[in-house]
Amino acid sequence: MLESLGRDFRAIAPAVDFCALRFMEESSELLTVRQDVAEPPRLSTDRGAMVTVIDKGGLGYAATSDLSPTGLREAAGRARRLAGLTAGRSVVDFGAISMPRPTGRYESPLANDPSRLTRREKVELLAGEARNCKIDGRIVDWEASLWTTRTRQAYFTADGGEVEQVFHYLVPNMSATAHADGNTQTRTHAGRGNGYCRQGGLEILESFGLEGSGRSVAEGALELLAAPNCPSGKMDVLLMPDQMMLQIHESIGHPLELDRILGDERNFAGTSFVTLDMFGSYRYGSELLDVTFDPTRPEEFASYGWDDDGLAAQRHHLIRKGILERPLGGAVSQARAGIAGVANTRSCAWNRAPIDRMANLNIEPGASTLDELIAGIDLGVMMRTNVSWSIDDSRNKFQFGCEWGRVIRGGKLAEVVRNPNYRGISATFWRSLAGVGDASTFEVMGTPFCGKGEPNQVIRVGHASPACRFSGVEVFGGAK
Repeated sequence: MLESLGRDFRAIAPAVDFCALRFMEESSELLTVRQDVAEPPRLSTDRGAMVTVIDKGGLGYAATSDLSPTGLREAAGRARRLAGLTAGRSVVDFGAISMPRPTGRYESPLANDPSRLTRREKVELLAGEARNCKIDGRIVDWEASLWTTRTRQAYFTADGGEVEQVFHYLVPNMSATAHADGNTQTRTHAGRGNGYCRQGGLEILESFGLEGSGRSVAEGALELLAAPNCPSGKMDVLLMPDQMMLQIHESIGHPLELDRILGDERNFAGTSFVTLDMFGSYRYGSELLDVTFDPTRPEEFASYGWDDDGLAAQRHHLIRKGILERPLGGAVSQARAGIAGVANTRSCAWNRAPIDRMANLNIEPGASTLDELIAGIDLGVMMRTNVSWSIDDSRNKFQFGCEWGRVIRGGKLAEVVRNPNYRGISATFWRSLAGVGDASTFEVMGTPFCGKGEPNQVIRVGHASPACRFSGVEVFGGAK
């Protein structure tokens, strides 16, 4: 099918400076067992293509679900007309940008294809573990789910570029909620909000730890139900990877998106406290902070071979030893800003234009074991599993909350606490980084739900991180 699609596209491609076709087909299955009842499966299939035209300095896009030669010709005509309307009226001369002409193929690793199990077998797998949640009358809600997606993409340029990419995504989730005396607490296994998400197959369930997770999340919810509220005051925080994921996402990822820095998102998702003159000199964090953009890590959620403008994926440092080096900007934004970026022009669907997005944004491991990080804290709180977030529209001032906390006193773990929260300012918070965990504390996480753009696009993002210690952070608990 892709061979004929490419042939048909080149046959109808107009005589312009640049023309490309981006095809996308995605099939998804979400299975959920809640309170021992299997919910109706959520199944979806979506397929279509978008034509991009650059001509005489103008840029135009047009999408279609009609992949016949007639449908492609009509979309190409609309894209060409839009390019003509924008020529000479855009903030950038698109004709001066050298667009890639890539060739090749990329596919996610897949050791155990989910299609080997019937839908009934998958539901029974979830139901068997979910039943283990009901260990106490105070457990009032429990849920297990499995979300699998297969995405097939192709990118053709009229003058010979041709790329095929196949992605296999799997997102397991398990949670339990306990309630007593007006207090409700939820515990989630391995990251709230589908945070344990990777590329691959059913082998991910083993690293997720599905077996035994039902009882463990129920015990965790009951533990939080009996726990005191988190103490308040300035102290150290030790953030585990399933919370570091959110911290990286909100206070490094979004501020470094180059289109946001250039002002494109101002009226919708906001701006950034980062400015173009900061790159190459600004101290974003302490010398312990090394942040990489890495879409080449196979199992991570947003790995790929080429971005949606055909730029080849490469690993780059964004922040090295605390100094800001690169923004998250693709080919067009790099040309506008006159600064080197990364291959991160991405779209969520065939009918959305690609824009600057996060992909895999990771903190590199340091040299400290978890025991050493704990031993270095006189008074602090270890926090796991994000439950709430708030950050201003320049991605600077923030306040985040977690499901689970544990007090650290005199370098030793003490009591578990509920409702742990902390707040800070991005521009100074990362400079308080006082310890970075080694590879033994490093975990690959992510989110399927990063929103941005007009019209809105919800996209997949990967975040991998070790445990990290921050000093002098404002910590507070929930209501008594």
